[in-house]
Amino acid sequence: MAQQTGYFHLHLVSDATGETLITVARAAAAQYANVSPVEHVYPMVRTPKQLENALNEIAESPGLVLYTLLEEDLIATLEAKCRDLGLPCMSILGPVLRLFQSYLNTETTHRVGAQHVLNAEYFQRIDALNFTMMHDDGQHVEGLEDADVVLVGVSRTSKTPTSIYLANRGVKTGNVPLVPGVALAPQVERLSRPLVVGLYASPERIVQIRENRLLGLKAHRDDDQYIDRAAVTEEVAYSRRLCGKNEWPSIDVTRRSIEETAAAVMKLLAERRRMPVA
Repeated sequence: MAQQTGYFHLHLVSDATGETLITVARAAAAQYANVSPVEHVYPMVRTPKQLENALNEIAESPGLVLYTLLEEDLIATLEAKCRDLGLPCMSILGPVLRLFQSYLNTETTHRVGAQHVLNAEYFQRIDALNFTMMHDDGQHVEGLEDADVVLVGVSRTSKTPTSIYLANRGVKTGNVPLVPGVALAPQVERLSRPLVVGLYASPERIVQIRENRLLGLKAHRDDDQYIDRAAVTEEVAYSRRLCGKNEWPSIDVTRRSIEETAAAVMKLLAERRRMPVA
């Protein structure tokens, strides 16, 4: 059992990309600190043969089964097999769709992957992602004036993952590292269109993350300033001074998740867009 081994098998069966299913499943699994899911993802399951392949693996590695199938025959086959195996099986869309149907008094369209229709919002996200990847980690600073948001901060303050998360929300985001001994590009301090936000964390947290990163990479640095607490404290202080000088808002990411940091940035962006033009 999961309680004994520290892990459990989590089977995710989807008739589309599986993105929605993965997001919900991981959000739920994150609430259980003592056990970890071994994910088995089966995207684009739209035929009995494709479902059979998934069922064979489910039988070999029994565990929790979640799905976002809409084809009734496939659902019936999946649920019947799970009953035979004595495994819990649940649709994460079913209860929500029933609630919508009850309130709207109308049937669903049963369109597979309907949430991924190629509309203007989709292309906005793709455009934002392309921009963000091109302007990651201080690249192409000459183009940052076209950004919606520019994040600045010292190493290991989650600039890149926060940028990508924002891009997935359609926000063109660039990020610029603050490196000891390297002057910040003057173009950054002259930015007028984008919202520039400083990200910082406690020196203790940054040192911890950097040490773990070096251990994970099995890397060695002759320059111990990277993980020296006094040096890191000065890095953070410089970051705070820079933001104060330029009147950039700053966010303490010490205890924030990527999602929480991104939400704080988007709130600042919304407030800025509501401000009257001087």
